[in-house]
Order: sequence, then C-alpha cells, then structure tokens
Amino acid sequence: MSSAFADRPSRTLVLFDVDETLTPARRPVSQEMFALLRALRKKVVIGVVGGSDFVKISEQFAVPGAAPLVEEFDYAFGENGLTAYKLGKPLPSQSFIKFLGEEKYKTLVNFILHYLADLDIPIKRGTFVEFRNGMINVSPIGRNASHQERLDFLAYDQQHGVRVAFVKVLQEKFSHYGLTFSIGGQISFDIFPNGWDKTFCLNHVADEQFEAIHFFGDKTHKGGNDHEIFADPRTIGHTVLNPADTMKQLREIFDL
Repeated sequence: MSSAFADRPSRTLVLFDVDETLTPARRPVSQEMFALLRALRKKVVIGVVGGSDFVKISEQFAVPGAAPLVEEFDYAFGENGLTAYKLGKPLPSQSFIKFLGEEKYKTLVNFILHYLADLDIPIKRGTFVEFRNGMINVSPIGRNASHQERLDFLAYDQQHGVRVAFVKVLQEKFSHYGLTFSIGGQISFDIFPNGWDKTFCLNHVADEQFEAIHFFGDKTHKGGNDHEIFADPRTIGHTVLNPADTMKQLREIFDL
C-alpha cells in the first residue's frame, strides 16, 4: 500500500454500493451513515462504487456538513468505475460508444424503444433510455418517475417480472454484441460491455495491493448489479438488506 494511505492502521479497502446500501434508492445519505463512514475511514481505506453516473451519485452525498464526494471517500467510482477518482484526482475513463460503435448502438436503442412502445404497464413517465459514458440505463417506467411511482413500479415489477422479461429478450437478440444486461435499483437495468460491471473498479485499486478488499451491496444475487464484484475472488462479499443493515454489519466487523 502506498504512502498515500500510510495513516491507516489496516491495509484493507472497503467498497460500497450506493442505493439501498449507503442510502435509500436515489435519496440522500443519512448523517448517521456519514458519521460511521468517517469513523471507518480512520481505520481503513474506503470507496464507493455505483452504477449511476458520477453527478447522480454525488447528489446523494451532498448533505449539510459534507465535503464533496471525492473528498469524503478515498476512491469514488461512477458507472462501475468507468468514471473514477482516487484521493480527489480523476483516473482514466472508458467509453461505451467507442466500444460498440454508432451503427450497433442505433440498432440496439431502436429495438429498445420499439419494445418500450409496445410494453403495457400501469404508468409511464419520461427518460426511458439514458446514455452514460460507460453504459446505457433502460427504465420501463422512465427515470422521471416520482419516488412513490418508483416504489409502485418496483412492487409491480416484482409481481410481473417486467425487467427480467425485457432483459431475457435483449440477451437473446443481442447475444453477439458482447454486452451484459444487469438489473439494479428499483426501476431500471444497465447495459454495458462484458467485464464492465462493478469488478471494473478493481482495476483502479490493484496497484495498492491491499491485503483485503471488502464489498457491501444489496443486489448480490445472480443477475443483480452487485453480483459480479460480490462473487469475485479478489473481494470479501457482504450482502446487506438496507442502509441500517450496512451500519449494523460495519459496527460488528470493524468494531466501530
């Protein structure tokens, strides 16, 4: 481990998912969680890795008394690590569109939009396909849905399997594209190149040669967007139910 982290008693890195791990989905982090993370950072190196773009993740940590996200965490990863910061400084990024190419991208998005147009669900709002630097995010209800509408869709989706069915169709139709389709959060799923899941962020930390890397996430089941990094042999995976459970486990494991 480099001199950058010489002040930490342990050569350990602890990585966290965002939604339903550190914060309620798309909601701000609590002051209690922030205080616990700051206490943890005195013992180990900490990082956050979210599937959302960096702006969205930053918004969830912009609470009273907080410094910018890149100062509160040693590592901050947006889009699974395709946008990355270490001690406040940016690391090299990757591009989904460069990987796939414009023609294949148009074919994929056109198919998605046709599917969405024919999809019958109780309500639809807006922003059904969101283009990000390293992936696209697809939401059957639309990312403009209110908090209550997100909860209603989640309940509907758990009963009717809207996202699971959508992903199955895309996996069959675009099996030759080299893409991963990963369900996460309450209302959407991500599409990105194989290997650009959350394990991608581990490339950015390899040079530090940590003795242990812990990962905490809620969607750790197969098909969930935390599964790959949770199951990776380089990490010690912890499944959490919600932010309160994360705090409980952190207190027990790290004696906080």
